[in-house]
Amino acid sequence: MGEITELESEAEYLAAARAALGRMRADVLATETPEFVSGTDEVWFNTMYRMARARRGHDLVDLPDVPLFFGRLDYEPGTIHGHDPAGGADADRVYVGRRRVRDDEGTPLVVDWRAPVSMPFYRATRQDPQGVLLRRRYGFSDTARLTAYEDEPLTGGTGTGASQLLAAEIERPRAGPMRDIVATIQPEQDELVRAPLAQSICVQGAPGTGKTAVGLHRLAYLLYTEPNRLTGGVTVVGPNRSFLGYIRHVLPALGEVSVVHKTVDELLDRPVTGTDTDGAARLKGDARMAEVLRGALWAHIGEPDEDLVYVHGGTRHRVYRDDLARTVADLRGGTRYGPGRAGLAQRLANLVLKQMERRGASPDDRDLAAVARSKPVRQLLDAVWPKLTPEQVLFGVLTDPGPAAEGLFTAEEQATLRWAKPYRSAKSAKWSAADTVLLDELAGLIDRTASLSHVMVDEAQDLSPMQCRALGRRCVTGSLTVLGDIAQGTSAWAADDWPALLDHFGKPDIRLTALDRGFRVPAQIIEYAARLLPAIAPGLASPVSVRQASGALRVTASTALREDVLRACRDRLADEGSVGLIAADADIAALHEVLLAAGVEAALLGRDEDALESGQLVCVPAGLAKGLEFDSVIVVEPGRIAAAESRGLHRLYVVLTRAVSTLDILHAEPLPAPL
Repeated sequence: MGEITELESEAEYLAAARAALGRMRADVLATETPEFVSGTDEVWFNTMYRMARARRGHDLVDLPDVPLFFGRLDYEPGTIHGHDPAGGADADRVYVGRRRVRDDEGTPLVVDWRAPVSMPFYRATRQDPQGVLLRRRYGFSDTARLTAYEDEPLTGGTGTGASQLLAAEIERPRAGPMRDIVATIQPEQDELVRAPLAQSICVQGAPGTGKTAVGLHRLAYLLYTEPNRLTGGVTVVGPNRSFLGYIRHVLPALGEVSVVHKTVDELLDRPVTGTDTDGAARLKGDARMAEVLRGALWAHIGEPDEDLVYVHGGTRHRVYRDDLARTVADLRGGTRYGPGRAGLAQRLANLVLKQMERRGASPDDRDLAAVARSKPVRQLLDAVWPKLTPEQVLFGVLTDPGPAAEGLFTAEEQATLRWAKPYRSAKSAKWSAADTVLLDELAGLIDRTASLSHVMVDEAQDLSPMQCRALGRRCVTGSLTVLGDIAQGTSAWAADDWPALLDHFGKPDIRLTALDRGFRVPAQIIEYAARLLPAIAPGLASPVSVRQASGALRVTASTALREDVLRACRDRLADEGSVGLIAADADIAALHEVLLAAGVEAALLGRDEDALESGQLVCVPAGLAKGLEFDSVIVVEPGRIAAAESRGLHRLYVVLTRAVSTLDILHAEPLPAPL
């Protein structure tokens, strides 16, 4: 039998690691837990242990189509202590993967990509090898069979240039939802992934720079390194359910299943039953509304118009109106509205107890509680500091904005805010999506909003100032990862620069950084889309792509549009990878029907459940394209996309940058002027 090859040796090591992972899981599941007498504390601990064991067993499930490791680092001798499958003693060695695997003696066979010893896999260079002699990358088939390896010496010689396996992995066709990028994280991305928990960061990321993946991998890193500081919960906030469905598999693939994915509306968790005009929605998202609501809430506090008289036994205890007014004034503005009302009841009771003490009584805490609950105190409390709900306050503002909005909004703006058809009461009102954000603001003014440990916000450039405030309230004691691209702002509140928007999160120390080197979108496509930048984001530098792809861009003036759409779809379906057909929201359903009538199988995003997983071809309304990516994209009538909304060129920029291999543009109408 001939000598074993290096590739065969690595394949044997992979098999040994998989076997070790299987034993790790079997050990966890086979561990017995003693039975305890019902009703004892031990039973509770036993139940918690069983649940933790089940979670650990789930974490150790071997996924046959996911490689256990994707890289290897050979360190200088004595740097670390790792396994060497070849039996050599001239280097310390670690295999880098998505999870940690150990042998029966506890020796690591695979180290987690988030561990400090793995960091040089992403950051080591020939100029700064960080103790690494050699970096090895692996190639795998779709079934996770080891097919190739590639070595990059970091000391001596001249090097071998760019990694072909790395380029192949970045460019590999990808159907369905987003996948993790642990094998291809770049140094500038890794720096953001490993940013400390206490630091809130904002990433301005051009298309194809991987900003969303960076944010998700940062969460995975933080959950690995700081689990005890994230017990308050971690939430991902995205622009819509289609986007959240697209990214939902990334964190579970990295072993993190506790992260919640929500839209802003879902996070606020208030029913939306009404609608707004565009003008009203825009004003309701304006930061000035925070002052309007604060003023409207605190305007309900009044002055006492008579003394407080409390009768105890046969004695009347009187607290004079001036003392009551000073007590109300001391509390007003120094606390939230709800605790202020509760605090006022206690202070009023204290004033009464002082009167009792002056008369020789010795009241205790029970007397204090009884006075605070007494009818005279409750009546005074309801008169000067009434109990309110957010709905009651907002109902008053939208019925008549004048008193609270005077000096903040013009008369014309107040007319826009005012309900065209007033409701009878707060209970009968129909609240719009913009109203729910205002209700949340009021709820935060009345009582404290529970804080999460960390919130990741994607496509943040489209958030209104009031939405930013709502998200900031949910991480007062935590931190933020804010992701977006100013050039892709399409909402009525889209920001023109980050500092102005970030102020509304209430995190003055947010670190702003930019990713402008694209890895997925070919240069021909990004340069074509960048023709729009002078019109939509003149202060933003054009992104740079590291990829060149022959034939990546094709622009066709059509005289038979539907036939050309069918032809383009069939051509791209013949290739490997996902295909997205994108058109204006008003046009996409008709194009979908054309495809179905011609026997071309296609899902319609926004209508078909799991559209991104149901087949190779997906029809995408332009309004839902943000954040998605397809190997091939066919854009129909860019002019109609641009003309469909006030920020239509921004929307078109989004649409043109969804392709990672080829972009076909079909138009019968003239292209927008910048193109």
